[in-house]
Amino acid sequence: MKKILCYGDSNTHGTKPMRDQNDVARFASLERWPGVVAAELGADYQIIEEGLPGRTTVHNDPIEGDHKNGKTYLLPCLESHWPLDAVVISLGVNDLKARHGVSASDIAAGVGVLVDVVRSAPCFGHEAPKILILAAPTILETGWLGKMFAGGAEKSKALSSELSAVAHAKSVAFFDLGSVAHVSPIDGIHFDATNHRAMGHAIALQLKALLA
Repeated sequence: MKKILCYGDSNTHGTKPMRDQNDVARFASLERWPGVVAAELGADYQIIEEGLPGRTTVHNDPIEGDHKNGKTYLLPCLESHWPLDAVVISLGVNDLKARHGVSASDIAAGVGVLVDVVRSAPCFGHEAPKILILAAPTILETGWLGKMFAGGAEKSKALSSELSAVAHAKSVAFFDLGSVAHVSPIDGIHFDATNHRAMGHAIALQLKALLA
C-alpha cells in the first residue's frame, strides 16, 4: 500500500466557505479533496489528511498562534507517519494575510523550505517520499475575510509561477489548482463541494503519474 501525506491548511481540512467568523463548518470526509483523492485511487493507497486551518508555510501567526507555522510541525508529522511514498504540500494562502507582509516569491521560498524539511526527514532505509507542490487558485478579497487578506489577491496572481519555479529548482512535481478550480465568492478563500471534487480528481491523476 502506498501512503500519501496531504499537508495543508483549511482547504485541505475541508473548511466550507464562511459568511462570518462564527460560520464554521467542514465538508464530510468524502466531499473534501483528500477524500476524493482516496476514493479515486482506491484501496492500494492510504491518504493521510493533515490540514490545519490558518497554517502558514514557515511563519508564526501573531494572532492565531505559533502552532500555525507549517515548518514547526512538519518534521514530527513526517516521522509519525513514516514510511511515506509521497507528500503533497498545499500551503501559501495564509501567508497572503496582510499581517505577514511577505511577497509571492517569499511565500514560494517558504514552500521550498518545506521541501527541504521533507528531504531531511529520516527514511530508515526506505526511499525518500516523492513531493507534489500545489498552487492554490487566485484568491478574492471579499466577504468577512477581505480585510484580513488585503493586498493578497494581487500577490496570489503571481504565486503559481513562483511555486512552479521553486518546484523546478527543487526537482519536484507541481500542479496549478487554478487550472481546474476557483474559490467561492462567499469568502474568497475556500471552495464549494464541486470545486473540491474537481481538485481531488486532478490531484489523484497527478499522484498516479508521480507514483507510477
